[in-house]
Amino acid sequence: MRAFVNHPLTVPVALGLLALVARLVPTPRVIDDAYITFRYARNILAGIGFVYNPGERVLGTTTPLYTLLMAALAFVLRTDNYPWLALGVNAVADAITCALLVTLGERLSGQRRVGIAAGLLWAVAPMSVTFAIGGMETSVFIMLMMATYVMYMSPRPRSITPISASLALLTRPDALLFVGPIVLDFVARSIRRKAPTSDLRPLTSSLLVFLLPLLLWAIFATLYFGSPLPHSIAAKVAAYRLPPDAALVRLIQHYGTPFFDQLVLGRFWPLAGFFVYLLLFVIGSLSFIRRDSRAWPLVAYPILYFAAFSLANPLIFRWYLAPPLPMYFIGIIGGIEKIGGDAASALRKPGVAAWAVRAASAGFMLLSLNAWTLHPDHGPDRPAPQMAWHQLELLYERVGRELAPEVDRQTTIAAGDVGALGYFSGARILDTVGLMSPEATAYYPLPASDYVINYAIPADLILDRRPEYVVILEVYGRNTLLRNPRFAAEYALIEIIPADIYGSEGMLIFHRKDSE
Repeated sequence: MRAFVNHPLTVPVALGLLALVARLVPTPRVIDDAYITFRYARNILAGIGFVYNPGERVLGTTTPLYTLLMAALAFVLRTDNYPWLALGVNAVADAITCALLVTLGERLSGQRRVGIAAGLLWAVAPMSVTFAIGGMETSVFIMLMMATYVMYMSPRPRSITPISASLALLTRPDALLFVGPIVLDFVARSIRRKAPTSDLRPLTSSLLVFLLPLLLWAIFATLYFGSPLPHSIAAKVAAYRLPPDAALVRLIQHYGTPFFDQLVLGRFWPLAGFFVYLLLFVIGSLSFIRRDSRAWPLVAYPILYFAAFSLANPLIFRWYLAPPLPMYFIGIIGGIEKIGGDAASALRKPGVAAWAVRAASAGFMLLSLNAWTLHPDHGPDRPAPQMAWHQLELLYERVGRELAPEVDRQTTIAAGDVGALGYFSGARILDTVGLMSPEATAYYPLPASDYVINYAIPADLILDRRPEYVVILEVYGRNTLLRNPRFAAEYALIEIIPADIYGSEGMLIFHRKDSE
């Protein structure tokens, strides 16, 4: 029994099993954007092509690798249950991530307990669980990132694990924020190491392996879509209206509450927490770099992520907040380990650091579990993170199922949230944000007076394109469509579904009068 407990794989396997259970218990609670990926994958398998709408070659997804993975697994397993398929993939990916965190934390700090604490916290972290059960690519992306980190910090650094780094970029383009510094560090070290012999063949071969998948995708995407860059990036920039500091404020709140501390410590904690956790992270990061200078690209990632998104100021969707957290966790725990180690030396009590890490980890664990609920107020009545909110998706699913018998692939439905609606209706979708419908981008930006929240649907877009159905939250059209006399003349309101989401007065379903 003792040999089993002390086996080096026991803890990583236990953490992986905990991660699996924490994701399988809530069951799928799919996020709207995940349904976009599922529809792309379904169309690939149906022979329609890598498209959202048949005949429209638009790269509206930012995660081509995850889309192809979903299609491939659905084909192999002979299933079209994409929500459960994605949950299974994501649960396994997060289980692997927890095991990788044990190794990474030990390599960075020299103490296995740092990695164990990070893996334990990630296993139940609401930010991690929510997007795993939400069907997003986040879990696979973070797994690839952690695999790249672990291999880069291996005792015999031979490469930057070019395949995992390349696949991460094909999973999400913002992987450049962590891949870029590693590539720079690897190239610089390789040149210095090989300078006397001028033998750069290992460097060249690693870079070729890294670049080959990216080059193949770029060629295919350019020929097929016209560009390797997702159209959704430009569309979101054009469509949403935000204060200039919106992303900065949101990220300060996020970095100040990595364990959902505000639920216990109150609404004034996030700013204080930002400085507390940042200090711990910096202390831990500096200790990692002193131990091994190769750590700098790893600890730089949360900082680069914060800076890049603050400056770009996009609308921060919830899943944007997850990627920097695993490395942030390790840095925070590493900071506590360093402070505890210094105290142990000063007090001549060697157990101080271990107890400090254990106590902090227990506290962070309790804070994270406090952000779960045993009985969510919507969806399956099973324990889940409170932030695993998908009420809007359930409304669109209802509408999609209601409209499915009335529409076909040629029928056009216009909407601002297109994932669940498009997936369940099967109709052609006019995406008023423009992710899948590039023609919508020309109608932005709108005057400030058209916005009630950060998004509004242009009336001219609907009147010019004349979709058969329009499905919107009332707040999206309050100052545009609903005040336009021509829209009122051409479209009939056929259903109102009560909903106060984003301050709306319901979900509205319109039908074009001359198409009845």
